[in-house]
Amino acid sequence: MQQSLLTILILLPVVGAVAVAAHGLAKYAKPSHYRWVALGFSVATFFLSLLLLGGGGGAGTQSALSFEQNTVWIAAINANYHVGVDGISLWLVLLTTLLVPIAILSSWHAVEKREMAFYAFILLLESAMIGVFVSLDLLLFYLFFEASLVPMFFLIGVWGGERRIYAAGKFFVYTALGSLLMLAGIIALWYVFKTFDYTLILAAMRDGTARLPDNWSVWEFWLFLAFAFAFCIKVPVFPFHTWLPDAHTEAPTAGSVLLAGVMLKMGTYGLLRFNFALFPDMTRRFAWVFIVIAIIGIIYGALVAMVQPDVKRLVAYSSVSHMGFILLGMFSFTEQGMQGALYQMLNHGVSTGALFLLVGMIYERRHTRMISEFGGLSKPMPWFATLLVITSLSSVGLPLLNGFVGEFLIMLGMWTTQFAYASWLNPRVATMLAATGVIWAAVYMLWMLQRVLFGRVTNEKNRRLTDLSAREIALLLPLLALMLYMGAYPRPFLERSRLSINEVRVRVVATDTQGVVRADPE
Repeated sequence: MQQSLLTILILLPVVGAVAVAAHGLAKYAKPSHYRWVALGFSVATFFLSLLLLGGGGGAGTQSALSFEQNTVWIAAINANYHVGVDGISLWLVLLTTLLVPIAILSSWHAVEKREMAFYAFILLLESAMIGVFVSLDLLLFYLFFEASLVPMFFLIGVWGGERRIYAAGKFFVYTALGSLLMLAGIIALWYVFKTFDYTLILAAMRDGTARLPDNWSVWEFWLFLAFAFAFCIKVPVFPFHTWLPDAHTEAPTAGSVLLAGVMLKMGTYGLLRFNFALFPDMTRRFAWVFIVIAIIGIIYGALVAMVQPDVKRLVAYSSVSHMGFILLGMFSFTEQGMQGALYQMLNHGVSTGALFLLVGMIYERRHTRMISEFGGLSKPMPWFATLLVITSLSSVGLPLLNGFVGEFLIMLGMWTTQFAYASWLNPRVATMLAATGVIWAAVYMLWMLQRVLFGRVTNEKNRRLTDLSAREIALLLPLLALMLYMGAYPRPFLERSRLSINEVRVRVVATDTQGVVRADPE
């Protein structure tokens, strides 16, 4: 069970998708049955994933991988089915398995057409996302990375809004083209190392036994860019972000929750896992570029969010700003900053996922997301107003809520970094510029709350709105509990990831140009 747990977590949602499809062939099948089958399999996957917290090897308390399974897959090209988790991937797997049943519950009454296909695609998407975070073979990682595009493409294109075809096509073209660059990089790595296994490649580079080409610095330059472009489009960072607001705006609520909560993290996870570890020299050289891009993304995303008339589009642009903070922390090359970046990945999934759920709930009642159509909702919908305020403050980074911890660690790490960026780039100036993003976030979030929730009821249609149901409150409660717990007591999360994060950090700051580890300058 321990050795095969990750495989079970990957396959169980696939079995669930097959069960949903098979149930559709039964004579007694009803549309409401599909959601129950999908919910049952997603909940089972979540509870099984909790075993990762206490399994053999500590599952992230040590830098070594846990729940590792390595089996020959395609012997002719030396490709293995190699999966495992460490302190970085552990939390992202748990975030995935938590958000999927919540996304299914959010669609309980919102999806009324092709329900069988809808729930099957969500389960297939869950399988692919888990596979991305646990894959230790580059070819296997690429296949899961690409496989996640297909269900999301259909979720947007079939169950999305009026411009769903345009949004789905744009999402697929952007991310697929980036992935092709990564595939070219993976093939080039195989040409050098004759294996797709990430751990073997890393071990050969660490101990100096790898037979690298004489012009390895040129190879590393192009390989770094191939991987980086794929992951930057996925994040997405400025200026590759234009597909994100369209995808979020047109996607159904469940699609937006999983896209923001999990799929965007594939990009930052990929940078941390592969670019940092495999190409440390180029990671150092390009660090200033990513710092500049991060600061632009933080400020630009916040300013554009401020002028959005559509509340869902406002939340989408806030994601651009928040993902900039994650990049900033990663490229601080400090333990605090990199820990904060991973923590902010989790925070963003929890807080922004909850925001999209709340936006979806009001859309189901009014069939509009235009801020001008609302006003005074706190009177007919006090529960909705209370939960939206808490979630918005979490997104802003209010102390004692989860967003504060991640942003504080990121800015502390960037402020104290000793890394030598470009001569003109002062880390403290960069930190101060990024900190303005917190101010802008408060502006656009609080202004949105004022216009949507408070004041007098400006539209007669809003007077008759019903407050949140027990089901809607129940699916939000786990996320609200996490906002409070992660904000008040982050230690369990940070302790689990500390050694794995430091392993990556040392790999970047303490390796020579050939990738061999030398003494940590700190």
